[in-house]
Amino acid sequence: MRAIRTLIVDDERYAREELTFLLGNFPSIQVVGEADSGEAAIMKTLQLQPDVVFLDVEMPKMGGMEAAKSLLELKKVPLIVFATAYPQFAAEAFRINAVDYLLKPYDEDQLKQTIGRIEKLLETPQTPGDVASHIGKLAVEMDGEIDYILIRDILYMYRDEKVTKIITSRRDYEVRTSLKELESRLASFPFFRIHKSYLVNLNHVSRLTPWFNGAYQLEVEGRQEKLSVSRNYVKDLRQRLEL
Repeated sequence: MRAIRTLIVDDERYAREELTFLLGNFPSIQVVGEADSGEAAIMKTLQLQPDVVFLDVEMPKMGGMEAAKSLLELKKVPLIVFATAYPQFAAEAFRINAVDYLLKPYDEDQLKQTIGRIEKLLETPQTPGDVASHIGKLAVEMDGEIDYILIRDILYMYRDEKVTKIITSRRDYEVRTSLKELESRLASFPFFRIHKSYLVNLNHVSRLTPWFNGAYQLEVEGRQEKLSVSRNYVKDLRQRLEL
């Protein structure tokens, strides 16, 4: 495997040196540059074209989250690993499909797992959003804790006033994330909008029943409720479901 071009971004010189030292233990990693701010991270990424960026969160002016969102807009999007002393930003990090979220002081075993994940992701060409596809989990924040839902377990989700409810085969969740944002994050998975407020995992659809005025009702595995399918979505839904 070719060397993985790596950029380290942290406003503290000691933190950059420490991470550079630790990454030196991995033959596949080539540290090609450093940056001490979010603005510099963007410029260095454009200049050096790294495969992965290790990005601090709390930095003056442009923080790591803001910088990461800008990096996702580039033509060549690097993998992003957040490396920070602040655990409270983890949910936001995974909302932008970060590969991992490392806490300082670094745990060498966790760093090893992160490098392994990066190596696996770079074995095949990546496109934006592919990180979520490989990991197969959706991070949701509830009551200050982060749960990781297996995407294959999600049956459907819907918007209910100011929250989005995620119905899985194990339990139900309530999140503040909009249905539109979740739909975007799950674009590489077989989810389909059956109504302006409902998104369904096609792998779990068990039955479609004609209703009235061209609309249908849909059932998913293991649930009793029937979901309304707007007639505007019926044709495309049947094309997706039927051989």
